[in-house]
Amino acid sequence: MTFNHQNELALKAIAVLESLESGNPEAITAYVHPDRYIQHNQALPDGREAMLGALDHLKEMGTKVSIKRTLVDGDYVALHSVYDFHGPKIAIDIFRFENGLIVEHWDNLQEMTEKTPSNHTMIDGPVTIKDIDKTDANKAFVKSYVENILLGKNPDLLASYFDGDHYIQHSPHIADGLSGLHAALQALEEKKIEFQYTHVHQVIGQGDFVLTVSEGFFDGQPTAFYDLFRVENGKIAEHWDVIEAILPVEKRKNSNSRF
Repeated sequence: MTFNHQNELALKAIAVLESLESGNPEAITAYVHPDRYIQHNQALPDGREAMLGALDHLKEMGTKVSIKRTLVDGDYVALHSVYDFHGPKIAIDIFRFENGLIVEHWDNLQEMTEKTPSNHTMIDGPVTIKDIDKTDANKAFVKSYVENILLGKNPDLLASYFDGDHYIQHSPHIADGLSGLHAALQALEEKKIEFQYTHVHQVIGQGDFVLTVSEGFFDGQPTAFYDLFRVENGKIAEHWDVIEAILPVEKRKNSNSRF
């Protein structure tokens, strides 16, 4: 895939998200497939018409969209953004393209916390993609981290994924470093809050950024975990996440899978 083609897909995905703020239907009409658009956000009805139908309401609510990071991996574009409707939220949207048109969409949304324990925000930090030549290696490395550590296949390997305690953490309730991660996990255990990853569904990467989409449980709720990692010199250097509970069946507006 050429840089120009990647750039074109990124620009289309950005234009579609920005139309949620402007209320202008042009990008959705031009770039979303008219009858093959699959919506995995279960709070929304399926299909392009539902997306177009929501525009006026979103504009009336004063919806704002500010996109911070864009990754392109093959036919997939992932966007890391701040949305503002009913207060600020962090979002990760994933679009899948076929022949230049969007045919599928997944996302996670979480209320934005002003500051993390180490004084970061949930979205700040580097945005420029580097190390394009290391994309495949970084994807494999992050996938192995999620499987070995988060899914618990080989927890003893934890320290091998990090450069000592150098680890910048944007998750809203966890401090920097491996020490911060340990403390947070311990606190969950003490409060008897279940926190478990059960399956990795997608790994999307470009250069030093890798996004994983996983399923699991948090505090008894079936949950979708979107984790964005930045890899530096073969180690995990930085992490952002968006965590959202999966809607119970009776509240879903479409019958598509969450993943």
